[in-house]
Amino acid sequence: LKDKAGEHTKDLLKTMHYLDIVNNEIIPALNTVGVGFENKTLYLPQLLMSAEAAKSSFEKIKEFTAMSGNAPSDKGRFVIATVEGDIHDIGKNIVKLLLSNYGFNVIDLGKDVPAQTVVDAVIEHKAPLAGLSALMTTTVPAMEKTIKLLREKAPWCKVVVGGAVLTKEYAATIGADKYAKDAMAAVRYAEEVMKNLLEKQ
Repeated sequence: LKDKAGEHTKDLLKTMHYLDIVNNEIIPALNTVGVGFENKTLYLPQLLMSAEAAKSSFEKIKEFTAMSGNAPSDKGRFVIATVEGDIHDIGKNIVKLLLSNYGFNVIDLGKDVPAQTVVDAVIEHKAPLAGLSALMTTTVPAMEKTIKLLREKAPWCKVVVGGAVLTKEYAATIGADKYAKDAMAAVRYAEEVMKNLLEKQ
């Protein structure tokens, strides 16, 4: 399935824009699998297989955008992580891919990332933006802890959060600057933040 997905993506890239492939092919497929998993019509092996297939598709898109010079200049630094205790990274990887393709320099810390590691990366890279992902209700407290620590140690950093267990209202209660319901919402917010920073300079 992984190889098939990669090959199919390569074929689609001949006639489709890569963002259309992400938005109209990959994300709906992942959503279908996610709903199936929640409804117990699909199980963990299928979920993991679909994640690998999606990764393979994203790799082909990455190769394509690098070769065709579609990856634009550095718009700003964006630290991204799945919070401590959470091992899901498909959503984070979609956001990372889109941000990179929109010209952001994404510092990807991976999954199951402690709060202090996120803060250290933001300080080290002087990043104006951080993105946190949580897909399990049990890991939302870790997200809140990370946001609190960022407020203390890196108050300049805007925090955008996302994940299946979050809502706009809940994101506000844990101190996030922005709730992104999907990857494009994260990109739009990042562009807005950088535009405001440039205007202030």
